[in-house]
Amino acid sequence: MRNRHSILFILPSFSGGGAERVILNLLIGLHNRGIPVGIIVFETSGPLLSMVPNGVSIYNLDKVSLKRSIIPLIKKLNQLHPKVVFSTLGYINVALLSVRWMLFKRTSIWVREANLPSISLSNNLYPKIMVFLYRVLYKYADKVICTSVRMKSEFKYDFLVPDDIIEVLPNPVDVQKIRRLAFPTIRFDKGGVCYIAAGRLTFQKGFDRLLYWFSELENKKSTLAILGEGELKNELIKEVELLNIQDRVKFLGFCNNPWQWYAGADVFLLPSRWEGMSNSVLEALVCGTPVVATKESGGIKEIAITAYNYNAITVVNNGQQFIEIMNQVEIRDVRGISNSLLPSRYRMDKIVSTIEDWLNDIA
Repeated sequence: MRNRHSILFILPSFSGGGAERVILNLLIGLHNRGIPVGIIVFETSGPLLSMVPNGVSIYNLDKVSLKRSIIPLIKKLNQLHPKVVFSTLGYINVALLSVRWMLFKRTSIWVREANLPSISLSNNLYPKIMVFLYRVLYKYADKVICTSVRMKSEFKYDFLVPDDIIEVLPNPVDVQKIRRLAFPTIRFDKGGVCYIAAGRLTFQKGFDRLLYWFSELENKKSTLAILGEGELKNELIKEVELLNIQDRVKFLGFCNNPWQWYAGADVFLLPSRWEGMSNSVLEALVCGTPVVATKESGGIKEIAITAYNYNAITVVNNGQQFIEIMNQVEIRDVRGISNSLLPSRYRMDKIVSTIEDWLNDIA
């Protein structure tokens, strides 16, 4: 029998989403400390596969959906019986907790929530069912991992999850790597303010409304670069044409090194309709780029309170205010990389040390 993993992470694939990046950053950090880790995926597609270090076991269930993966997943977990199973997507968390009675008894289940449940669940295809399942099942996890104090409060009071199993764990950020790769900076410049945004091109991320807000700006030399792929790309391109801003908006697709773009912009924009904690915001702050975010953007406000620079993050209440703040942005000197604006609690080494301590507490 192969050596027992301390943690087995579970992902549907290696797509370029924020939740996937968090999992892979944690996996890398733990692996670099010599902790035996592995990852189970439903399929191995996606651009983030290259992030997995050599020597880390990848268990491919070779299925296209959770429904087809659940039985092979149970069999694989019982074959490997890891110390901890770590999942971060709500629908997988629910499935995993519902079958835990079929799993090796000494395996702990840690579920991390990627988005604020109060907003994300209401936008689910089956909101009432998901709310019910969260209330029934999440209390049976060994740990419920939240990205913000606000999220912890929701699980405690809205979903009645016991306080003693809820943990707040900031998203891990590899500050040294990002700052090393962010130079030389790249800038989409036509003589005005350069805005940057990043994320999956989905309804959640709010790029449709961002395009409208951008079209309303006073400075018509301003530019907007958007990094990411998603199902709404063609619709967003059509919207750009309808708004007649096609010469000032650039869709960059998935980018292996987005940090050069973050560092080269004057401000990072987060127009999301709901979030947990945006990795892109954290990484933009590492590059010294200030952020404007919607009030629905998860725990962003908690960063704003503790950021080194009071002006690092501006949280706005509505679209009109978002436009007003965008109009106030000034052109920065981006010939070098500005000092990091990210609070130290998000550093990779601190997050990995916390998980290591949790593992040591397991008998």
